[in-house]
Amino acid sequence: MSLSPFPTPPLPLPPLPHPSRRKWYPSVPASFFGMVPGIVGLGGTWRAAHRVWGLPLWVGEALMLTGTLVWAVLIVLYGRKWRAAPEAARREVDDPIQCCFIGLIGVTTSLVALAVLPYSRPFAQALFGAGALFTLGFALWRTGGLWQGGRDHQTTTPVLYLPTVAGAFVTAIGAAALGGPDWGQLAFGAGVFSWLAIESVLLHRLYTVSPLPLALRPVLGIQLAPPTVGAVAYLSVTTGPPGLAAHLLLGYGLLQALILLRLLPWITRQPFAPSYWAFSFGVTALATAPLEMIERGDSGVAALLAPFLFVAANLVLILLTVATLRLAAQGRLLPIPAKTTHADHAENHTENHADHANGIY
Repeated sequence: MSLSPFPTPPLPLPPLPHPSRRKWYPSVPASFFGMVPGIVGLGGTWRAAHRVWGLPLWVGEALMLTGTLVWAVLIVLYGRKWRAAPEAARREVDDPIQCCFIGLIGVTTSLVALAVLPYSRPFAQALFGAGALFTLGFALWRTGGLWQGGRDHQTTTPVLYLPTVAGAFVTAIGAAALGGPDWGQLAFGAGVFSWLAIESVLLHRLYTVSPLPLALRPVLGIQLAPPTVGAVAYLSVTTGPPGLAAHLLLGYGLLQALILLRLLPWITRQPFAPSYWAFSFGVTALATAPLEMIERGDSGVAALLAPFLFVAANLVLILLTVATLRLAAQGRLLPIPAKTTHADHAENHTENHADHANGIY
């Protein structure tokens, strides 16, 4: 409150930007980074299929290139979002569900490092270092916040896996590929025990609290990723025959896939949206793990299932891609910011001035 007996004259309104200077930009949510693990993951599946079955190598490399380009565009647009609309970006950070998708920035950067590794080892090392550091930092920040309590059970969804479980497993895969399997084993251990802890909390929520809202149901596809990506990570940090642990992880992944198939009619009540890409990473890892097991000498059930899982992964990614391109063609893929009028501009300026006078800022 002002101590002056005279009223404070209102501040003049700052000029509204000239229409020619106002540029529309796509407001990209962090969840869009969920497309990259599926595309790069399928590229990894094709690389493994080339080694095992002799399928064309160029398909996998084309997918890796596509995933890398999508990642690069998203990095630029998401960075632009922090500059052009910092309030929206901060709201995303503060949101108990959407904030977990920010962890995918580090995960996807590490995956892109694997994509470029055959072409430039130094560049891959730089990308992986940046991705792993971001993953670790964000996981510590997010997990530390969760440990302080006060979380609404309604906001507990499979996105909780992204900062720690997905991050740790991808870090394990990348570390092993770059010649550090011992570091990869440490990351794998962090991922496994984080997975077990988070899954117990998630299943308790699914069993005992009200059903997931319609818009959140597609994120259940993330439930497929921990065992399947974990299987690929385990195979990356070990040598020799796959062994019991690889079969255990693959078996649990198959169970999750069957449960999700049973739930598809319930999940697909939500019309298609980019959130359906939540299925992509787990699906591609489910196809990759048996191929790597075959490469390591497994000639049993993994060899029997591999062709079917490979075809299924390709079909799922084709469907996701076609549906996404259709949304884009219809102009419904990206949220479009509302136009600012002089009245809105004045109102916002008045509110901000009042807040400043009241000591809020």
